[in-house]
Amino acid sequence: MTEPSYAVGEKHPPLLETTIGQTLAGTADAHPDAIALIDAVSDQQWTYRQFREQVRALAAGLRRLGLAPGDRLALWAPNRWEWVLTQFAAAEAGIVLVVLNPSYRRHEVAYALAQSGSAVVLAAHHFRDSEYAQMLADVREELPDLREVIVFESPEFAALMTRPSGAELAELDAAAAGLDPDDPINIQYTSGTTGNPKGVTLSHRNIGNNGYLVGHLLDYGPADRICTPVPYYHCFGMVMANLAAIAHGCAMVIPAPAFDAAATLAAVQKYRCTSLYGVPTMFIAELALLDTGAEYDLSSLRTGIMAGSTCPEQVMRRVIEEMNMAQVSICYGMTETSPVSTQTRMDDPLELRVGTVGRVGPHLEIKIADPATGETVPRGQAGEFCTRGYSVMLGYRNDPAKTAEVLGDDGWMRTGDLAVMEANGYVRITGRIKDMVIRGGENIYPREIEEFLYTHPDIVDAQVIGVPDEKYGEELMAWVQLREGAPEMTAQTLREFAEGAISRHKIPRYVHVVDSFPMTVTGKVRKVEMRSRAVDLLGLESGKDRHGSQ
Repeated sequence: MTEPSYAVGEKHPPLLETTIGQTLAGTADAHPDAIALIDAVSDQQWTYRQFREQVRALAAGLRRLGLAPGDRLALWAPNRWEWVLTQFAAAEAGIVLVVLNPSYRRHEVAYALAQSGSAVVLAAHHFRDSEYAQMLADVREELPDLREVIVFESPEFAALMTRPSGAELAELDAAAAGLDPDDPINIQYTSGTTGNPKGVTLSHRNIGNNGYLVGHLLDYGPADRICTPVPYYHCFGMVMANLAAIAHGCAMVIPAPAFDAAATLAAVQKYRCTSLYGVPTMFIAELALLDTGAEYDLSSLRTGIMAGSTCPEQVMRRVIEEMNMAQVSICYGMTETSPVSTQTRMDDPLELRVGTVGRVGPHLEIKIADPATGETVPRGQAGEFCTRGYSVMLGYRNDPAKTAEVLGDDGWMRTGDLAVMEANGYVRITGRIKDMVIRGGENIYPREIEEFLYTHPDIVDAQVIGVPDEKYGEELMAWVQLREGAPEMTAQTLREFAEGAISRHKIPRYVHVVDSFPMTVTGKVRKVEMRSRAVDLLGLESGKDRHGSQ
């Protein structure tokens, strides 16, 4: 058995002991004329002085609605400048921001609003085929706690932004002075595969410090501009981008309401962004655009973050060489941990950035534990990734039982991810405990097979799942994306490639070629949906498999 891993041997700043509003105020005082926010769609930008003035105006407006510290304000919209203002206005006033997935439909939004006890909703009127205003009108009668719905495009929202009086600002300051960094400030609903989503409750200390320290490891400063095509409703956008930015005086750049490769690269070029975020599939789409002959000046880039899933080596090489992102970092975590627990460093060699998710972040502990006993396993051995420290959530809202399932009295958070810690402290994520396939009594980890499939010259991306099988209980199925112009791939041709390279029981029995995988809004592959669809694709017996999919 080995001891848990700490961030040792590195010099790090102390944790912030401020609320998010205080952090923003300090940055605005230190860098008033630095650019804080750029919205590419409207081509608007605000300095930190202007941005904080707008934040305080909206915070005063929210108080005029009767919202007090601890009350819940829901926010339902794609990425846009009003989203960012609302994020910081709520924090300034101590109002708990409930962030809603832009893809929610009527039932999902009703559940989140009821479970959170939200008193007010700020929302876009609509986006694409989602009529937010209409859906909110439909569910109003089901929500006794909901007092007000205001859409951004309305006169009511403009009234909230009215310049506050001196008395209103004095009242806002008095309320802010009573806030504590350990107060809850954010509720995010996890996209669970079974049951209703859980409301992860996070504090100023949780997410303010996580954004600050992620930015510290990227050496952020007032000259940096962070292009953020990932959704704000998730920690990737609102913490790793926005909270990192305001802690270091960077500019937040919104390229589009939702991911668009061309809009993203155009924003990098136009606004001279130095950092670009995304999940690997986003970078793959951007590289594909470059392959068409589209030309963008990406020379301003130096760094960025990839998260969500492991990046194939050839993709990482191209991001570094063709997108000028020599200092790109890999981050790993989950909503319940604010989110980042491990991160690669800017000078790490390529093999660590494609083969691991980095090492423990500042002021945190991590361990790889036996899922049954909780005991730390030796380095090099698989177990459950666990973490402890400032980043661990306050708990699931109104659900102490679910909280206790993952968060022990000793402060260790169980992630449900299978991982291996190498001798150097770097961590490899090998899969989800629930994704593990049991074939004829053998435990098989899909991530290991996916990594092997990446070595096939025609495979751009691969996902491996378990599907029901009468003889073995489960069999392996590979869903693959192929490079353009690649020859047809079948289970037989894949077997011929794999024979002698990996154990026979790890070679997928079934192969399904796709253009894309079913994904969450945050870019994570929905394997539960893939298993469900596979039953029909393969003509297997319907019914629940051991993963709980239909």
